[in-house]
Amino acid sequence: MKYFYGILAVLGVVLPYSQFLPWIIQNGLDSSQLMREITQTRIGSFAWMDVLVSAIVLIGFILFEGKRRGMRFLWLPIVGTLVVGVSLGLPLFLLLREIHMERKLQGRAQ
Repeated sequence: MKYFYGILAVLGVVLPYSQFLPWIIQNGLDSSQLMREITQTRIGSFAWMDVLVSAIVLIGFILFEGKRRGMRFLWLPIVGTLVVGVSLGLPLFLLLREIHMERKLQGRAQ
C-alpha cells in the first residue's frame, strides 16, 4: 500500500497542477478572476464546495487519527491539503500512516 499511496500522492500534485499552472501562466495571480471563474457556473461552485468540505474533513481526520496513533509530521499532509488539495493531502497522510504502522510492527518483532 505504501507504493500505491506514494504514486497517488505524486498524481495528486501533477494532475491538478497540470491544469492550474497553465491558468496561472495565462492569467497571473489574479485572485478576483480566479474567484469569478470558480463561481461562474453552478457546477463549478458545486465542485469547489465539495473540495472545501472534503479538505476540512480531511484536516480533522489527519489531526484525530494522527494523534491517536502517535504519528509525527502531521503538518505535511495538512500543508499539502492547503497548498494542493485533498488529492495530495489524503494519499500523503495514508502513506505516512502506513509507514508509521510498519515501523511499529517492526519494533514489536525485534
